[in-house]
Amino acid sequence: MPVLNVQQSAGLRRWVWRHPILADADNRLALALAQKMDMSELAARILAGRGITAETVEAYLQPRLRDALPNPSVLKDMDETALRLAAAVKNQETIGILGDYDVDGACGTALLSSTLTTLGCTVVTHIPDRLKEGYGPNIPALQSLLDRGATLLVCVDCGTAAIEILDHFEGQADRIVLDHHKPDGTRLPKGLVVNPNRLDCDSGLGHLCATAVAFLTVVALQRTLRQQGWFETRPEPNPISLLDLTALATICDVMPLRDLNRALVHQGLKVMNRRQRIGLAALAHVAGVKANASAMSCGFALGPRINAGGRIAKAEQGLQLLLSQSESEARLIAEELDEVNRKRQTVESHILDAAMDMAQKQIDEGHAVIFLHGSDWHPGVVGIVAGRLKERFNRPALVGALQDGIVKGSGRSVPGLDIGAAIISAYQSGLLLTGGGHAMAAGFSIAEENCTALHERLDDNLAEARNLPPQEDLLLDGVVTIKGATPDLARQIALLAPFGPANEEPLLAIRDVRCVKADRIGRDGNTLRVILQGADGYSRIKGLVFRAGDKHFTDLLEDRSRPLLHVAGQLRLERWQEQENLTFFIFDVARA
Repeated sequence: MPVLNVQQSAGLRRWVWRHPILADADNRLALALAQKMDMSELAARILAGRGITAETVEAYLQPRLRDALPNPSVLKDMDETALRLAAAVKNQETIGILGDYDVDGACGTALLSSTLTTLGCTVVTHIPDRLKEGYGPNIPALQSLLDRGATLLVCVDCGTAAIEILDHFEGQADRIVLDHHKPDGTRLPKGLVVNPNRLDCDSGLGHLCATAVAFLTVVALQRTLRQQGWFETRPEPNPISLLDLTALATICDVMPLRDLNRALVHQGLKVMNRRQRIGLAALAHVAGVKANASAMSCGFALGPRINAGGRIAKAEQGLQLLLSQSESEARLIAEELDEVNRKRQTVESHILDAAMDMAQKQIDEGHAVIFLHGSDWHPGVVGIVAGRLKERFNRPALVGALQDGIVKGSGRSVPGLDIGAAIISAYQSGLLLTGGGHAMAAGFSIAEENCTALHERLDDNLAEARNLPPQEDLLLDGVVTIKGATPDLARQIALLAPFGPANEEPLLAIRDVRCVKADRIGRDGNTLRVILQGADGYSRIKGLVFRAGDKHFTDLLEDRSRPLLHVAGQLRLERWQEQENLTFFIFDVARA
């Protein structure tokens, strides 16, 4: 039975329980948790639905790194990598680091660079230009690092698939890869490859991002140097100070927030809140992040601005910001990235308007997969557009930019349909020029004349997408009245943070309300602010809808006849000008 009997909401969704246990009114585990932790039964039921027991609840709510951190040696090639880096430190070598142009690549490169610099090495870095160089290492870039004196090359968040490129430098410099992307097969570059997703690594750490792999590498390096007596006469850096970068990358690379990742992010946000990293403090100021750092502020404020440089401007800007030791320099870079991010949003919106219409036409024509490309589309934002199309239509979506007869693009998928496998298969068949990815995201390049063949192949490989509903089911964690949506409940829900994949922020339904006021706000008027009133005619709560123009249910909230509604969303207590404000962030609406 759907929650509140909502078979199809105004947002075209069915409302269902996230976990069956939530529908069990006589849940003894939830009652035990509520009693032990002195919390509401609803908050306890949400914990119980996530498999948390009375024995594990304290470790879940307060994850400690000392309990979660594995021995780095469980990663294939880690011990050899630590020995090679230790030798570089003792010999004071120049180390060249090439990182990917996204947040994970920038954070991982900054983490490793700052550590090795502190240990006395000279470090030279390179972040490839997305448009001119493309993804991953290339021979000219690596050669430039050698020309600058590097005797050891390290690739961060890339390199696993760059076999011929890295092997080109055999005999010229040692090579280390710190990555997390899945390889096409068993063949790897010569040298050292620390990647929990390589097929012969049984560490069980495949859910880590590359920056987390780099963090474990630093832990292993300092352990090795300690064993070799290096720190007997020298200060040892504290790797805990690197957790802000690790948390930011883990959140922005959309890694599952469970096990080690949960501990890394939980502790990393504490480090970030000290505002000791000059670049991140400057970026938070420019982005308007006044409250304590959270997964939300990382994912929606800090991360997009660091990514913006790699998308449509200077790829090195994000790394320069993270490594900056000057407040004035950091403020200047942060302001530049903020401006670039605004330009990125403008570029994205221009593409999105046309893409939405084109995607609807493909759905109407019976395609299982959305595949669009345009000659005037910016390749730096096609992945974002693909994600928006996937959200709007609940279908796998690929979007590319056409230049000189080649379409370069990105794909995003829905749960249960592996777009990475489909793209890798197309690449192995010779249809694509390049291609790779994982279940939920992929990248590719293809000759324009082969686009129709690729679309047909994807329609066949992902044909199950035709059976998907217009929108995914909305997974709910509880139902309350407006009177039950209290600041205290919001505080208890916040204890479950950090939120993200594998630990989603709880979604609640507030039943039987009327929208008594609705105003469009924001620079572009695309945010809807509402006042919801309970059935008693007195109880009220403020609600917000972001990207209201994209939502199917916005008209229902703006309906002046004030129909009786159920609303679904997230209950948060936010601080603004030293005051706490209770807000309901609305995800969907249904007629009561």
